Amino acid sequence: MRYLLGLDIGSSSVKACLVDETGARTLAAAQSPADEMAIAAPQPGWAEQDPESWWEHAVKSVRKCITQAGVSGKDIACIGISYQMHGLVCVGKDKKSLRPSIIWCDSRAVGIGQDAFRKLGEKYCLEHLLNSPGNFTASKLKWVRENDPKVYAAIDKVMLPGDFIALKLTGEINTTASGLSEGTFWDYKKNRLADELMKFYGIDSSLVPAIVPTFAVQGKVHNAAADEMGITAGTVVSYRAGDQPNNALSLNVLNPGETAATAGTSGVIYSVTENPAFDEKSRVNTFIHVNNQHKGGAARNGVLLCINGTGILNSWLRKSAKSGGSSLSYDEMNQLAATAPIGSDGLTVLPFGNGAERILGNKEIGGTVEALNFNRHSQAHLFRAAQEGIVFSLAYGFDILKGMGLSTKVIRAGRSNMFLSPLFREAFVNTIGAQLELYDTDGAKGAALGAGVGSGVFADFKEAFKGLKRLHTEEPVKGIADKYQQAYDNWLKHLNDKL
Repeated sequence: MRYLLGLDIGSSSVKACLVDETGARTLAAAQSPADEMAIAAPQPGWAEQDPESWWEHAVKSVRKCITQAGVSGKDIACIGISYQMHGLVCVGKDKKSLRPSIIWCDSRAVGIGQDAFRKLGEKYCLEHLLNSPGNFTASKLKWVRENDPKVYAAIDKVMLPGDFIALKLTGEINTTASGLSEGTFWDYKKNRLADELMKFYGIDSSLVPAIVPTFAVQGKVHNAAADEMGITAGTVVSYRAGDQPNNALSLNVLNPGETAATAGTSGVIYSVTENPAFDEKSRVNTFIHVNNQHKGGAARNGVLLCINGTGILNSWLRKSAKSGGSSLSYDEMNQLAATAPIGSDGLTVLPFGNGAERILGNKEIGGTVEALNFNRHSQAHLFRAAQEGIVFSLAYGFDILKGMGLSTKVIRAGRSNMFLSPLFREAFVNTIGAQLELYDTDGAKGAALGAGVGSGVFADFKEAFKGLKRLHTEEPVKGIADKYQQAYDNWLKHLNDKL
């Protein structure tokens, strides 16, 4: 029996998953650390992590998986990598990181991207990049060039977090077109590097690694990495994608009109289109989807709306709210929240406390609690208002997608994170107005299945996903939906006051 290994390099933890060669059975899943990785914030709005810490936790999670499954690492056929999007890793000629990674929720480059959007021209940026350069990887690299010239001068290659993990595994430096698109390094009209943006930023294109296909043998594990992980040298790395395109893959969301959602540290709705779609205000963003022109097939792009403050808000509340001196569990929080009425009796939470929010035009308004009444509101109201605030933020972004013609009737998600909460699911379907389908999958399993496609273990996507199981379906209920619409309207008033 051969096994497929998936890695999911998040900002909270690194997860690993072992799947059998049929794709139907997960043998083991593990994560490291058990709680959450630290995110350094040397200045307000900054967010950094040491790339070596990702590798350290990748090694630990893989070893846990192998032990848990009781299998031999020699039987792992291929490795797939999912990773936190938009991060910047700079390496020197010795292939070592030169500085902490500037990760996805870091806001320091917002002004740089906005300046480029104005000076290069909105028409050019939207037609060629399908986005404002915003706070994406290219703008972060420009920040390094301006503010840390010694590090910039020492850079041999720049890469995304998944590219760095592939480097640690194989010793080879490469990237994908999908990855470059998420960093606004890609010109959709010319189907190549965005030379005009690179020139505007004063960035030499030689800093960008060679491009490999998303599904392909991208490199082979070298001896040192094999020894660390307990696997065999020569094992192929055969798939790599950002976490949100990969989440869509894990749910078999590959065709126009299909939509995926996640609600982990951040909350995302991701809809597939064959068109070079863009939002004129760049509040949602378009990237190359994993199966774009796969084996000569059609164009596929993914339009992504992201709410930075999702699971991280719920986590903050759990750590901050004590009961008898101990933090409540998420189940206890959900049970308490369910005792409060829809709309939380007027209490409103704006969950924007994790950096600049793209759906708000890259504004950083902070997380706030509105209309708190000490005589009427309890802990239960606060817990409910937080979950509703996250859902309402996603609905706000979903309205932007609908304005682009990307409305969908069914949204798929993994049965994990915030979607474990019955209250969250109820609020989600009744506010957004779409059916929700939950599946037995996650990012690490998606990466494993992607590796199976890239290595040839599976002949095609249909074979890879024949074992995907739907666990739960939830639909809007008219009377309940009306109440959520009223609560959403109230939430919008508070948001508009802030904007």
